[in-house]
Amino acid sequence: MSQEQDGYKITLISLHGLIRADEPELGRDADTGGQVKYVLELAAELARKPNVRAVELLTRQIIDERVDESYARVEEPIAEKAKIVRIPFGPKRYLRKEALWPYVEVFVDQTLSHFRRSGLPDVIHGHYADAGLAGAQLARLLHIPYVFTGHSLGRVKRERLSHGKASPESLEKKYHFKTRVEAEELALETAAMVVASTSQEVEQQYELYDHYVPDRMEVIPPGVDLSSFRPPKEEDEVPPIAAEVARFLRDPAKPMIFAMARPDERKNLEMLVRVYGESERLREVANLVLVMGARDDLREIEKAQRNVLLNVLTLIDVYDLYGSVAYPKAHQPSDVPDLYRLAAQNRGVFVNPAMTEPFGLTLLEAAGSGLPIVATNDGGPRDIVANCENGLLVDPFDPKEIEHGLLRVLTEPKEWDRWSENGLKGAHAHYSWSTHADRYLRDVTDIVEHSETPVLADVATHRRRRLPEFDRLIVTDLDNTLTGDDEALRELLDRIDRAEHCGFGIATGRRLDDALEVIEKLGLPRPDVLDTSVGTELHYGESLTDDLSWRKQIGHHWRPDEIRDLLGEVEGLFLQTEKEQSEFKISYTRDAEVAPSIAAIRRMLREAGLRAKLVFSLGMYLDVIPVRGGSELSMRHLLYKWGFTPEQVLVAGDSGNDEGMLKGRTLGVVVGNHGPELEPLRRWPRVYFAEGHHARGILEGIDYYQFLDHITIPNDRIDE
Repeated sequence: MSQEQDGYKITLISLHGLIRADEPELGRDADTGGQVKYVLELAAELARKPNVRAVELLTRQIIDERVDESYARVEEPIAEKAKIVRIPFGPKRYLRKEALWPYVEVFVDQTLSHFRRSGLPDVIHGHYADAGLAGAQLARLLHIPYVFTGHSLGRVKRERLSHGKASPESLEKKYHFKTRVEAEELALETAAMVVASTSQEVEQQYELYDHYVPDRMEVIPPGVDLSSFRPPKEEDEVPPIAAEVARFLRDPAKPMIFAMARPDERKNLEMLVRVYGESERLREVANLVLVMGARDDLREIEKAQRNVLLNVLTLIDVYDLYGSVAYPKAHQPSDVPDLYRLAAQNRGVFVNPAMTEPFGLTLLEAAGSGLPIVATNDGGPRDIVANCENGLLVDPFDPKEIEHGLLRVLTEPKEWDRWSENGLKGAHAHYSWSTHADRYLRDVTDIVEHSETPVLADVATHRRRRLPEFDRLIVTDLDNTLTGDDEALRELLDRIDRAEHCGFGIATGRRLDDALEVIEKLGLPRPDVLDTSVGTELHYGESLTDDLSWRKQIGHHWRPDEIRDLLGEVEGLFLQTEKEQSEFKISYTRDAEVAPSIAAIRRMLREAGLRAKLVFSLGMYLDVIPVRGGSELSMRHLLYKWGFTPEQVLVAGDSGNDEGMLKGRTLGVVVGNHGPELEPLRRWPRVYFAEGHHARGILEGIDYYQFLDHITIPNDRIDE
């Protein structure tokens, strides 16, 4: 195998946040935190291993005067064999992660172009839900082994936040939990391995998902670069950040209750201030130091962060904590080790009161500095305290328990010494990046050795075009898109026929023989591309040449007999006639008055261990196809294999069957007589909603994009 000779090429994907190798701006905002540090350090350590030839970290290119120009660089080195590759997708400006969902499909198309230029990786590894979705789609299309790390999970966050004052509707509007959870389910379904940081994360968080498969879960604690973190020494000079903290305090020599977290509701900083404000004993023995990211002007930061900061400042005023609480506006990455040492020097405590904490990097940084901890009894802190025995766990929703934990650390000197010494030893013994990378690569080797060679692996080096030499392609749905207006259809075909540089394709839910009957009946020319049975079959040209590379991969995990047995018992689902069935498509009619929801049917399949994709259209038709099928994947396969860029392909449709191919960077046209299931695409880039019905709508879309002339894309961006 080439991997054994040359080593693996590993593609890590982390889409949100401000990611750079040089002086990463950790804590700048809610999206630039521990995950950024994790992927950078993972990439660097993997690149040091002899059986790795290259590591690329794919993230988003950002061109925005509000952030540093380094985020616009296409490539940036991390280490000798590792680099950041920034993929442009969506608006050029910086966006928070919740605003990225409409652009994930665009990232997938852009990354396919990148892979075609640079070659396929041996492993794709998605980090967080957005990259989880993108990585899963790429892995399914390219048949490359997939690894997923959730970092934090939508179901868990939704459950935690539901304890607050916000309504379910406002939480959904802000965090897009439905989209996020479904992305996580897709990632879990696709992944050959899921890397978790803690056993609690596996047992109590991933277990909440339909696609939770314990055998695919690997608990590999992250490494931590502790080279900058050490206990204080007598000869240490006073660091610059000490003065920045001291200017808030009447008695800077008091022990510090030190918290460092971005101003995010989940970090529970308001609870910490309440506990301190209501405890006379805590105020007597210690100062509270809150390092909450960096801000130049409170009025200019993101609303959610501003609300948390304003609430913290309000509580400081309510409890009259001036002179006892420090909250510096800014700090440099180099100040962070000094802050831990300042807290350790006066025998303080580090506290992480977060509602939920997937890992807890700051707890290990504190341990490496000899600073005992009080941390939330959730996720990573449980394993850290179990391994390092360097502090106490508390219920983040119980003020008395938080107060009691802080007072124990601050007032029991023998225990403070024991926790400090244990933390130093435990952090270095249990949390090494080298150990993490070795375990990771051991599992990756096993996965790759048992995986087939990707069917498109040689495409980038074989660029011969066997399709006719046209430079653009129109692909349209058949029923109710092409059909329905004979006059407009003839006008459309005449325009395509006169445009010798434009190919013609049909994508339909019908199976091949049925589609050919309709094509012949309508007197249509034999398409250059024929995509049938809801994106599960691909044929080319007059001779209907079968796409063998597509056929080779489509049957992955396909168990049609078991699906029919399961869904045959579901009330309100009726199997359509034999004419509507095909090898890789099972078609039902759904009675909405009786049948379960599509989400419930999807859950039934998952709980039965059956991996399949559901395509619902026109309010009544349900197609069940393999996970590697669907028009979004068949179109991307076509583009990747034959070297089309998405801007060269116009796709048109009217129903849910067509939704997949309308997303991404192809030029989409939704005809005026479309089904209601396509309405959510109105806010998607490169999806044009025509007023004309049937073929008249396609003609309108061709004119909108000037597709047969010099192509323009007026809807390349959408409002956030």
